[in-house]
Order: sequence, then C-alpha cells, then structure tokens
Amino acid sequence: MSAIDDSADAGFEFPDPAPYPVPVMGLFDRPFWRSVLAQRTSLQKCDDCGAFRYPPGPCCPECLSPQATWTQLLGGGTILSWVVFHRQYLPAYPAPHAVVAVRLDEGPVMMSNLEGEWPKNSWIGRRVRLVHHEIPGGFVLPRFQLVDDERSAEI
Repeated sequence: MSAIDDSADAGFEFPDPAPYPVPVMGLFDRPFWRSVLAQRTSLQKCDDCGAFRYPPGPCCPECLSPQATWTQLLGGGTILSWVVFHRQYLPAYPAPHAVVAVRLDEGPVMMSNLEGEWPKNSWIGRRVRLVHHEIPGGFVLPRFQLVDDERSAEI
C-alpha cells in the first residue's frame, strides 16, 4: 500500500465524547490510529529499504521512497528517556504519572505513558512492551509496561 493511500480508512472517526485528549489527525495518521484501536499497533515499513517510520509520513526518511506497507509491531522496546509529572495538567492524567521515550525494536522512537510498576533504579535501558490501554469512551491508547529481565529476550 502506498504511504499516501488511506482510502481503506474513509469514514474513520474517533469515539465521541472522548474524556482524554484525542490526537490531531494529520494526513497520514488514520491507519496508525485504526491499528491502535484494533490493538494491533502498526507503523509504515518502507517497501524498498525496510525501515520503519514514526510518525507516519509521505516518504521514508532513510531512502526517500514513497512506498510503504503498514506492518504490525512486535511490541518490544527500550527506554531512552523518562519524566515523572508530579503535577496534574489534565484531568485524565492524575499526578504522579510517568512518560517514557522508547526506542522500538523496529527502530523508531515513540513516547507514551509507562503503566504498572516503575523501575526501582535506573530507567534508562530498561525493556518495555507495548500494551493497549482502553479509556472511557471506547478509545485505545498505546502505552508501555516494564518487562522482566528474564522475559526481555522473548520480545
């Protein structure tokens, strides 16, 4: 499927009302959010060089090819950076809550919340897995959870 062909997503709408902030929908975002809602998070994978890209876009940042196929992620990644918010800025995110920058095993970096247990020592380099968090209103968000060291090799 071409990166600019989202005809299969015609008529796609976010649930209303959404108690969480909903994403601003760009030209290439609908297939990504459709895959998240289906709990099969997918990213564009270049048909020519195999590089994954996030955020979605019109061409591969590695080889500039416009050809890509939406491919489901394996779900593993490594924490690159993190922050804990100790103040509540939005009603849907009570303090404290953690936000992590994760290098996906496929290559791109994705930012989201860390659910469940937080690291007791260093956060950097810890393995995480992608999970799908259902929120009120029927919407789904991609989030991350820590992976036990023994299970890291499985992802």
